[in-house]
Amino acid sequence: MNNTQSFEHLELLWKKIEERALDSSSEDSYVASLLSKGLKECSKKLGEEAVETVLASITKDKAETIKESADLLFHLFVLWKSLNIMPEEIMNELKDRDSMSGHEEKASRKSN
Repeated sequence: MNNTQSFEHLELLWKKIEERALDSSSEDSYVASLLSKGLKECSKKLGEEAVETVLASITKDKAETIKESADLLFHLFVLWKSLNIMPEEIMNELKDRDSMSGHEEKASRKSN
């Protein structure tokens, strides 16, 4: 698998979400419809997709976990859009964490 190509699909998904948020009516676009319902509904939908992803993984159903993971990423992007978070902000946060272990990062959040 070409990792660059994989991440290009995420970039294309983000661009499509941005376009649908700006150029579509809620009658024509699921993205526009979900965004028009507000942050609470976007958050609720992300939570539902997270649970579905976890349930698929617990049953060790790889194909279903892949499908639910795609739904989860899609709805995460919609949530970001609803909060005006750009993917670059997330990437910068991940980059900032490069120099510390996961345990260190988690501990730093508890002290904030």
